Amino acid sequence: MADPVAVTLLTGFLGAGKTTLLNALLKRTEMAGTAVLVNEFGEIGLDHLLVDAIRDESPDTVLLPSGCLCCAVRGDLVRALRDLVPRVLAGEVRRVVVETTGLADPAPVIQSLMGDLSIVRHFRLDGLVTVVDAVHAAATLDAHEAARRQVAMADRIVMTKTDLAPGTLPLIAKIRLLNPAAPILEAVRGALDPEKILDCGLFDPSGKLSDVQNWLDSAAFGGDSTRHQGIESFCLTYDQPLHWQGVGTCLEMLIGTRGESLLRVKGILNLVGQDRPVAIHGVQHMFHEPVLLPAWPAGDPRTSRIVFITIGLDRATIEQGLAAFEAAAANI
Repeated sequence: MADPVAVTLLTGFLGAGKTTLLNALLKRTEMAGTAVLVNEFGEIGLDHLLVDAIRDESPDTVLLPSGCLCCAVRGDLVRALRDLVPRVLAGEVRRVVVETTGLADPAPVIQSLMGDLSIVRHFRLDGLVTVVDAVHAAATLDAHEAARRQVAMADRIVMTKTDLAPGTLPLIAKIRLLNPAAPILEAVRGALDPEKILDCGLFDPSGKLSDVQNWLDSAAFGGDSTRHQGIESFCLTYDQPLHWQGVGTCLEMLIGTRGESLLRVKGILNLVGQDRPVAIHGVQHMFHEPVLLPAWPAGDPRTSRIVFITIGLDRATIEQGLAAFEAAAANI
């Protein structure tokens, strides 16, 4: 069977410039064979009428019914992806972009992409790209938790309207309190090289050597937590190999008792008895099966790195839990 098609989730608060960015991207030759699913909040969908390249030239855009992807429309997202499967198998669709409403919480959307067995055979989440408005984002991040979640969970952040903003350094500092690691890119009137936001997020289970640093930049955390209005980001690192029974049991406990607080978890593990790295990825109550990657990148110190993005769940609680379960597993 062919490798799963990469799905890019494009999000950002209301008015951030998602559709402008998408329009510009779709005019690039690199985006040929891209199917686009557009969702917006309200009784009458209009965003699909604004996607010029699709309205005029392509049948690949699907307007999901009224509502938000994070609630009633999740089933429509799964059905829309299922409907694309024949075109994927025929080689007509080589990539999918899902543009969410500005009010969407990304976590349940990612869960849908990760958890439905009828689509995970054909689609894989490539990454979450969040668009922020340089003029209004600072106030938006202070006022709206959905906007904070969108930024905190992003693999790439695209800043728009920088030509209209007096300066972006204060906004960048605010973003870094939520997300220390994601690269911050600039798009003026939607102009952005697609390769900067495509094939950039999660590990690729297709057998190709993954660029671990491209997916998990623990160095950006500097060993410290960052916080912004209840959302906390931190990276735990371990120099000695870990026992999967300890790590796995701790994660199961966290999922079962505090799953709603785990906005995102992603990690590369060096496990006892395993020469190759193991990738883990989860969102709230939904976790991928661990994936055995082909090899450690050249020169990598083989340090286990686990990034947590949480809400209402502090670093010390997780760190202590992991230490206890690891100690128990080591003594078995």
